[in-house]
Amino acid sequence: MEVAVNTAEFIKSSTRPDQYPQADFPEYAFIGRSNVGKSSLINMLTGRKALAKTSSTPGKTQLVNHFLIDRESNAWLLADLPGYGYAKVSKKERRTFDQMIRTYLKQRENLMCSLVLLDSRHTPQKNDLEFMEWLGANRLPFVMVFTKADKLSSSERLTNLKAYQREMLKTWEYLPQIFHTSAEKGQGREELLTFIRETNEHW
Repeated sequence: MEVAVNTAEFIKSSTRPDQYPQADFPEYAFIGRSNVGKSSLINMLTGRKALAKTSSTPGKTQLVNHFLIDRESNAWLLADLPGYGYAKVSKKERRTFDQMIRTYLKQRENLMCSLVLLDSRHTPQKNDLEFMEWLGANRLPFVMVFTKADKLSSSERLTNLKAYQREMLKTWEYLPQIFHTSAEKGQGREELLTFIRETNEHW
């Protein structure tokens, strides 16, 4: 049976914990470096062309944007977080985004898992590795979601994946769950939605 999203609606944008929506449903955070393809992936997963605003300008998401998925049954919240590592904003703005992201991740009591988006085309990036290290140090569960899988061959994908494994296993005993996705081809949609549905059962 195909896994589908029946309804998806924008709830609100926030910068502080007291502005977040009620923690009534299990929640999943989508986060990654700027221009990783986050908005495109969210739109592909939900089957909506413009639920999350896509832009050719990195750093477009500057707030925590919450969406309610499948309000009528098996509801869950999707949090679209600002991208990290975007060089063209000031250091002060980067610090502000960084603080906002970390406060959200540490204080959001209904957060089930963070989906850390990684560009398939690149070898391990320092800020991605550091961010995942921080999640691990703070005992915050996450999965690795490689985006833009259609942009390179399976052998190139495997090479970059092995590079990530080598880097992470220097400090990790084992790796978190890994997904390969393509917003353009719809790849990984069923696997990610199934993972979310199954994780919701622990709510």
